[in-house]
Amino acid sequence: MSAAVDRQEPASTTAGEGGSRKLTTRKLPTRKLTTKQIVLILVAIWLGGVVVLGAIYGLHGTRNTAFEPQNEFKLDNWVNLGIFSINKAVLYLFLSATLTCVSMIYIARRMQQRPNKVQTAVEVLYQLMRNNITGSAMDDKMAAKWFPFIGALFLFIMFSNLIGYIPLPTNTEHEITVFGVQIPAFSLYAATANLSIPLVLALIVFFSYTIEGIRAKGPIGYLKGLIPGGVKGGMAAVIFVLEVLSNLMRILSLTIRLFANILAGHLIILFMAGALAVLLGVAWLGWLTLPFGIALFAFEVGLVAALQAFIFATLTAIYLGGAVAEDH
Repeated sequence: MSAAVDRQEPASTTAGEGGSRKLTTRKLPTRKLTTKQIVLILVAIWLGGVVVLGAIYGLHGTRNTAFEPQNEFKLDNWVNLGIFSINKAVLYLFLSATLTCVSMIYIARRMQQRPNKVQTAVEVLYQLMRNNITGSAMDDKMAAKWFPFIGALFLFIMFSNLIGYIPLPTNTEHEITVFGVQIPAFSLYAATANLSIPLVLALIVFFSYTIEGIRAKGPIGYLKGLIPGGVKGGMAAVIFVLEVLSNLMRILSLTIRLFANILAGHLIILFMAGALAVLLGVAWLGWLTLPFGIALFAFEVGLVAALQAFIFATLTAIYLGGAVAEDH
């Protein structure tokens, strides 16, 4: 990021052929602002804004009791169909599923021998899902069988996390008027920030690797496989109970890890981007925390969204590989 200032010397005259005179200008070298200078200017504007807002509105505010940040995650039914009601969580799930299917089908039908930038990025993502996530946890035969499931799971969670950072008109509690039409206010929401969505995904993973283990070893063999090799007697019974509990705890582990990280990220962004200032009624605080909100937003979009999908898919592959392993 740089800014440039062009300077010109005053016009001078030179004699031409036949005694005519013409004006000439000479450009001086362009002076560019350094990165350090730009940063100092932005910091000065940031601190100056805090001082100005504090001087205009005061350092203290009145607590806003009407504003309830938790309502950003409240699910109001748009179409009431009982347990099949449609709300914004259903909308985000539909968008995630559509993006997962359409993007991969679109790219698969346009593969070229000489890949363009998009195809190159997709191939890198494919290598990550096929070799690093799936292939590292199971043999080639099993990897070929389960890769579509694990790959789809990874992409679905990643798309769910990413579109959660796109402002969409889904806040039906606060509406805005556009050309005389009342529409829901724009807000950030992620389906994976709703506990039920990660829970369902975790249950699918649990039943998948349990059924795969039973199919490979049989019911008795699978249960025996929960006990590490060499453990016998009363200790084997204790270890068996702990292993059963450990498998059940995987459901909570997968659920809470995904849910808590996405929910916490959205809440922190919400507070840093102005919700804290609105809640406390302090105008200068919103300007003070805004840069931190922008930085956290970039961090969540650039790292956390994909990282949580990677962790969920990697653990799924590990659990599937462990379910058919002889000793684990």
